[in-house]
Amino acid sequence: LSYYDTEEAYLFALADVMKEEYQAITDAGFLLQIDAPDAAMGRHAQFWNRSLDAFRRSLEMRVEALNHALSDIPEEQIRYHICWGNYEGPHTHDVPLKDIVDLTLKVKAGAYSVEASNPRHAHEWQVWEEVRLPEGKILIPGVIDSTTNFVEHPELVAQRIVQYAKLVGPENVIAGTDCGFGTSAGIPKVHPTVMWAKFRGLAEGANLASQHLWGGQRASHVCTK
Repeated sequence: LSYYDTEEAYLFALADVMKEEYQAITDAGFLLQIDAPDAAMGRHAQFWNRSLDAFRRSLEMRVEALNHALSDIPEEQIRYHICWGNYEGPHTHDVPLKDIVDLTLKVKAGAYSVEASNPRHAHEWQVWEEVRLPEGKILIPGVIDSTTNFVEHPELVAQRIVQYAKLVGPENVIAGTDCGFGTSAGIPKVHPTVMWAKFRGLAEGANLASQHLWGGQRASHVCTK
């Protein structure tokens, strides 16, 4: 903030610049995915010594700035991804999804991608028992983990998909990964052969879920980021 007087001024100046980038991406016919680890990981990475209210105030300002940048783009072309950090660690200081889900859903997006396989957050499907997914929106729960070399069984993947489908409606769920498998340079956390085995398990699990939910008449959507 050596140049800008306030964080808000900086964020909205950045939003003005990114607005052009985002518009160029969607004008080219692509889906735009906003990766926002600050929306969740920011709590323990940046606001670890401050109150939850202080973190939420900062996040709300960031959401307002992001919505400014996205204002001219149709919601159906936007996906919003939050995560608690794509690393294998304790995650004992992660902010619970229930404490930020309302701000997440304020982002102008057609689909929301959240971690759902990370053992610290796998229980948070329960949040959607109390929180209503807005009409016309899509939820993309991560049904395979992106930080370990365990290969999820297709039956487990199917169970996770069905669990969410029962809460928000099968037509509103796309099966995804917790995060990307190549989010940093260097040696990958997951060996490529294992990564592709995980993807096969994701596809097979989505087919099993489709059979359960639709009688095999249509395939579950799959998002691999």
